[in-house]
Amino acid sequence: MRQATVYIDREALQYNLNRVKQLAPTAQIVSMVKANAYGHGVKDCLAALGGTDAFGVACLEEALEIRELGYQQPITLIEGVFSEDEMQVVIDNNLECIVHHHQQLDWLRAHKDAYIAKNLKVWVKLNSGMNRLGFKVAEIIEVINALKAEGFTCVLAMHFANADAENHPLNEQQKNQFLHVKEACAPIMASCCNSAAIFKWPELNFDFVRPGIMLYGASPFADQTANDLDLKPVMTFTAAVIALNTIQAGESVGYGSHFVATEEMQLAIVSIGYGDGYPRAFPKQNYVSIQGKTTPVVGRVAMDMIAIDVTGLNTPLGTEVELWGKNRLVDNVAEANGTIGYELLCRLSARPIRK
Repeated sequence: MRQATVYIDREALQYNLNRVKQLAPTAQIVSMVKANAYGHGVKDCLAALGGTDAFGVACLEEALEIRELGYQQPITLIEGVFSEDEMQVVIDNNLECIVHHHQQLDWLRAHKDAYIAKNLKVWVKLNSGMNRLGFKVAEIIEVINALKAEGFTCVLAMHFANADAENHPLNEQQKNQFLHVKEACAPIMASCCNSAAIFKWPELNFDFVRPGIMLYGASPFADQTANDLDLKPVMTFTAAVIALNTIQAGESVGYGSHFVATEEMQLAIVSIGYGDGYPRAFPKQNYVSIQGKTTPVVGRVAMDMIAIDVTGLNTPLGTEVELWGKNRLVDNVAEANGTIGYELLCRLSARPIRK
């Protein structure tokens, strides 16, 4: 059997959840499990996140999957409902919605009595500069005050565009707008911190924090790794050596023959490729971990195979290769690929075995 395998470390996930509790001890934790728990497998991750206060998802289908698995914590749909008929399903399943435009407000008000009777919170989204979803400052104050007058329990919510950037000027603009709205709508519960903001601005943790990537042991910062932040990688992605070759100086490897050996080399062919979700385009040199050593990938990544340099390692067939995990951090693989760990984790295909 082909040995491309994803291992999920539930103890590491619990450790990272406890890191959130250390950093935001007075806030409730809304653990983000959208996109199949960032590619980790939501079913595998939920039990390890049993100590969370709530879950966050992108859409109704993701929320219903959690309910079908038997979890009863509050769930927030961070993009809200996409049609009015979804609102009744939300209420029936004790879900909570973000509202970010007036049509969603109309749908909410059409189900006002049932929503309030279930004691469900309405998360009202501020657009403070991200310019994706939400109401601008003047409008959101009117919206929140109207909803409160109608009997709804509201949470003021916002998302930072540059929480991972130390001195970006938009950070202060977003903070100031959020604090202004919070004061204008007081008393009101509030939530604005994602993973990066939880680390950077503890004074903004307020009532709810929304950790995502940090739960899975990857860094939200380009200049700090998971190790730097005392996070433990949850996913280890491995494959096996399926062939061994010796090549001489002047011989090339793989599609396009872009890699040409300058001396005799031993190569191991590993059963992994972009068909599994392993990235193909590496503007910088990429590496894997094998037999406790870091060694380079040589030549192009193919759909099903890569070649790695095992010169001097005495590598037998079947040896396990860590593509990312505890030794070769996904943050580092992402940096070599010119992307972020979020993308690599989320785009894994269904082909690797999951354990």
